[in-house]
Order: sequence, then structure tokens, then C-alpha cells
Amino acid sequence: MKYPVKLSAALVCGLFFHFSIVAQDKLPIKFGKVAIEDFDVKSALIDSSTNAVVVADLGSSEFIANSSELTFSLIFKEKKRIKIITKNGFTAATISIPLYVSGNKSETLSDLDAFTYNIQNGNIVKTKIEKSAVFTEKHNKNWIYKKFTFPALKEGSIIEYSYEVKSDFFFNLQPWIFQSEYPVLWSQYEAGIPEFYKYVTLSQGYQPFFINTVKKSNTSFSFTEHVERQGGGNLGNAAPLSSGLNSFKVDGMVDYHTWVMKNVPGLKEEPFTTTIRNSIAKIEFQLSEVAFPNSPVHNYMDTWQNVSEELKKDDEFGVPINKSNSWLDDEVNGIVKTAASKKEKVKKIFEYVRDHYSCNGNSGYYTNATLKDVVKNKNGSVGDINLLLIAMLRNQKIDVDPVILSTRDHGFVHEFYPLMGRYNYVIAKVNIDNEVMYLDATEPQLAFNKLPLQVYNGQARIISTEALPVYFVADSLKESSNTMVIIINNDKGGMEGGFTSKPGYYNSLGLRNKVAKTTIEEYKKSIRENYAEEIEITNVTIDSLKLLNEPIAINYDIKLKAFGDADIVYFNPMLAEAKKKNPFIAAERFYPVEMPYTIDDIYTFNMEIPKGYKVDELPKSTRVKLNENEGMFEYLISATETSIQMRRRLVIKKANFANEDYQTLRDFYGFMVNKEAEQIVFKKIK
Repeated sequence: MKYPVKLSAALVCGLFFHFSIVAQDKLPIKFGKVAIEDFDVKSALIDSSTNAVVVADLGSSEFIANSSELTFSLIFKEKKRIKIITKNGFTAATISIPLYVSGNKSETLSDLDAFTYNIQNGNIVKTKIEKSAVFTEKHNKNWIYKKFTFPALKEGSIIEYSYEVKSDFFFNLQPWIFQSEYPVLWSQYEAGIPEFYKYVTLSQGYQPFFINTVKKSNTSFSFTEHVERQGGGNLGNAAPLSSGLNSFKVDGMVDYHTWVMKNVPGLKEEPFTTTIRNSIAKIEFQLSEVAFPNSPVHNYMDTWQNVSEELKKDDEFGVPINKSNSWLDDEVNGIVKTAASKKEKVKKIFEYVRDHYSCNGNSGYYTNATLKDVVKNKNGSVGDINLLLIAMLRNQKIDVDPVILSTRDHGFVHEFYPLMGRYNYVIAKVNIDNEVMYLDATEPQLAFNKLPLQVYNGQARIISTEALPVYFVADSLKESSNTMVIIINNDKGGMEGGFTSKPGYYNSLGLRNKVAKTTIEEYKKSIRENYAEEIEITNVTIDSLKLLNEPIAINYDIKLKAFGDADIVYFNPMLAEAKKKNPFIAAERFYPVEMPYTIDDIYTFNMEIPKGYKVDELPKSTRVKLNENEGMFEYLISATETSIQMRRRLVIKKANFANEDYQTLRDFYGFMVNKEAEQIVFKKIK
């Protein structure tokens, strides 16, 4: 007998699944039973900043027969206990359970039990969550969320919940997250996977497994199907149809996996982090094939070439840009009528879309509306605007392809597998005379052939016949900036001078965006507020604000009011440019440091010594390296009888540092912060 992918089945035997804790290190709690002593949770991971702690989180997945659909279903169960420590930990008491939806089918939630436990007058009070407190929120066409918040919350509460999700989508073997923003004392996931289903297991994070085992067991699956039988007869008189049962067995191995992590530290968002998603300890599963005995193998792991071809045929992606779109002729021809070359055509079309269409902030690589509606409304999502840009360029026979990617705050994509849920953005790739340009028309201040920092997140994929990868990495971006300060004695016995700064491209972009949201006067005011009362700032100008391909130049006049009758004056030559605090605050870090670009920042200071004063103390010159050749900080200062010269330079040669480098990087920045805080001591000449 041959068994199709959609098995005839009413009963599966032998696939018994349960939680199993290793005897030598047992889970220290019993779910559903909370004693007074359970409120006293102890762990080295709990300190004064801990707002909640996950005491235990247990999950399991098993395959069962789906008699109505004649195939397997997945049963996922979870039990979780959390101790609330402070009011800031109340957020841990809002629970969201995702359910997958496709067409008229949906995963179903059942057996939800949730309780809050408190101690009152020496007794434990148990408060149950009512069914009416659980509400449904639609996220998108494929996902809904069941949400609820625990009642009777107090500092010190214990919350506990359990539930079951039944899924008819066997590709959706539940992932498991071992880590959260709160410490996790025990996290365990078990999965019993029949050999008929092949999954690729994807794991990430920087925490070791306490248990990572798999046991194989030969299991016989018993099935019973309803059949219609044609009765016997003669002389052409057939007997009536009758119903019956047909039983058969399928033998196969089952892999019983157990993954456990214990004493997992909380993962908090820290400076220079693209997204916690990239580093949180978890495992995911990607269905690769289904292979039943004596049946053809069904492959589910797509190739990029297949995905690319499917996207080209998609009504919300490829179809709108592959049409002739002759209705765009008049508008696009008007845009490019003065262009003298193909590249100039591209530039004019890009600038037109950038300047005349506003992005509503919704990411994604599909269109959310027809291109005609986008043109009519002059706004849309990232997919709407950048696919319109591609359609306009193709209208002029420009060689352009869409490129899909994941932004930094959305997380990394997988290097090898086309996991489409990980992609959330689209840009345009233009080829003209062997020159490649990448365009994103969704940001109003973005220059031609420049991309926003958020797209520099590793691998992206060109949606073309070859479906080749392309890489946008922060290490390829160098942010060079230069600041110069000159202060001299004036004719009136005072000290005055000028400040000139040329930030790099992305800092200039950030300033342009800031000014666009407020006013130039507000920005000038913020500059003045950075200085102490002893320093007066006047005549602030910002050059090249509208020249988007050029760096901005900030200029203003400085007048020092500290010198006069004071016997001793303490003066920081870094003025307001000194880094006032180390961005790496945490004592340790459990994931990499991800900077947006490499750095080459130069600050030059020249000052005449104020009349009537002498230099009593001068900071010492120094130069330190970061990991030998990955960065450098130098602070060079000297003085003559009449002047002081100082040059400070910071060089960071790479953008991404492994968490093993964190302490070195933290010490490097700490040294720099302390050095830039040092002051020159002037003493009045008697």
C-alpha cells in the first residue's frame, strides 16, 4: 500500500510524549502547586535591577493524527511560572500567544489556565483569569494573537499559566525561546519528530545547552480509515454501497529531542545593538521535506531561484513592476525630459519619487495598494514607494531589479535558507554601464545612491533570474568627521574665536532629519545649551543643509568669559565635544556590539594663552590602541609661552565586535571619556 502525504488516519498509537527532567538536576517546582517557600526565589542572577524572574518555562511538541483532515497535526503545550519582583516587572504579566491563520483554517488555542498567586495574612490567595479577559488581536493576514493580562498583580506575585495549541500546519513546528529580558532559571523544550518529517534546526544565541539530547524509538503508528465498498451482484445488478473501516500500520522512527538551558541571564537592550532578536537564545525549525513509506518525497525547502520566480509572478510584488505601465508615460517622460544620460534619468526619477511621495512608516516588500493608488495618494509603504520607483525606472528601459532585505531592527536573515518571514524591506538595484547603484526613495533627506543605516544588516537578495545575494555591512561604511576650534586674544582683553565642524554623511543626515522635524532655530538653541555659562555662542550657521550629497558644515563664534579677575581657571579644551559618559554601562555583555559604521573623528584645538595668565597644569599626551589594530585613540597636547595646540583623534576600524571583546571596548571608551574630561589649569600671573 502507498501512503500519500495526506495520510488516511484516525488514530496514532505509540507517540506518547511528556515532560522528562534529568534525575540528577530536577526541576525544583511543581506546576499548579505553589507553597509559601516558593515566593522566596533565590538565584545569583537576581540583583537590585531585576524586575521579574522566569522560574521555569516548559514546552513540548508532538505529532498526532488529524482524523478530519486525514493528515498529522501538531500539538504544542507550554507551562510557565514567573515571579514578579517590582512594579517594573508587571510587563511580564501581559501574555501574547500567536496563532497561525491561512485562508479559512487557523491554529486553535485550548486548555488555557492562568493564575496569580499572592500571600495575604500568611495564606496563599489564588486568582484565576476568566475566559472573558482573553481577547483576540489581528496582527496581519497570517497571524492573530490571543492576549491577556494577569489580575491582582502585586510586587512579589507569582504568575503561572499553561495552554495547548493545535495546528494543522505541520510546517509550523513551534520554535522555542530560552531567553528573555528577565533571568530564566530553567527553560526546557521537548519535541518528538517522526522520521517522515524532516526539519532543519536553526539555533542562535550565546548560552550553552545544559541538556541537548535525542533518543530514537521505533514506533508503529496505527491508522483507521473509513472506506466505501461496492457490494457484489450478478446480471448487472450491483449491490448497494456499504461503509467500512480499513486499518493499517506505518512503522517509523521517532526522534525524541530534549533541549534545556538553566540560569540564563536576562538580555537587555544596550547601546550599539541592532536588535535583541539576533542574539536571544532560541531554536527554530524549517520544514525541508515530507517522506512517507512508498510515497514520493515532497520537498518544502525552496531554492532562491524558485522563490525569485514566484515573487515575479506575485500580484503584490512582481506583477506591478513587470507590466508595461504605459499609464506612467506622461508623468515619467516629463520628469526626465531634460536628462542628458541614463544615469541622469535615474537620478531625476529617484529625486522625484523621494521628494513627492511620503512613506507612511510601514515596512515590507509587498505593495499594500495598487501603483495607481500610490500615485494618486502620493504616499504608501516602503514596498509601495520603492516598487513604484522600480516601475518608473523600467518605464524608461533602465536595468533595475528589486532587492529584498531585513532591516537592522528586524534581525538577521539566514545565509542559506529562503525564510521569507525574516525579510521586511525592498530597495532598487540599478545597473548602468557596469556601474551599480542602490536606491531607497522612502527617506526625504537621503541622497542619491545612498542607503539608510537600517539596511546595513548583512545579506540581501536580488530578485532576478539568478537570485544572487548581495551584502550590506556596516564595516563598509566609514564616518569621517573633522572639527576645528581656534581661540585668540581680542583687542579688548577678552578671548574669542571660531568653531567649525564637518560631520560625516550619516551624522549630517541625522542633523538634516532633526532640523526637518523642528526648526533651524531650535537646533541652534540646542547647541547653545550644550555650553556652560562661561562660554558664549553667537552667529550659528549651518551650511549645505539642502545639498544632500554634501556634508553639513556647522560654524559659530565663541567668546570665553571665564578669564578676567579669576586667579585660577579650569578649562576643558574639548569644549562641548567631549564624550561625557561611557556608552558601555553594563559590567558584562552577552551578545556582540554592533556599531552603525566605522569611525575616524578628528578634533583640533588651537588657543592663544590668555593675557595675564600662564599654564599651570596641562593634560598629558597619550595614544592607546584598541586590540592592536582595530582602533586607536590619541590625545596630543603641547604648549608654548604663547599658545596651546591639541589634537584628538578617534579611529574605530570595524563596526562589529564579538561579546568577548566587550570588556576591552568598554575599557577603551572609559579611558577616552576620562581623558576628554581633563582640564588645562591656568594661573594668573602675579
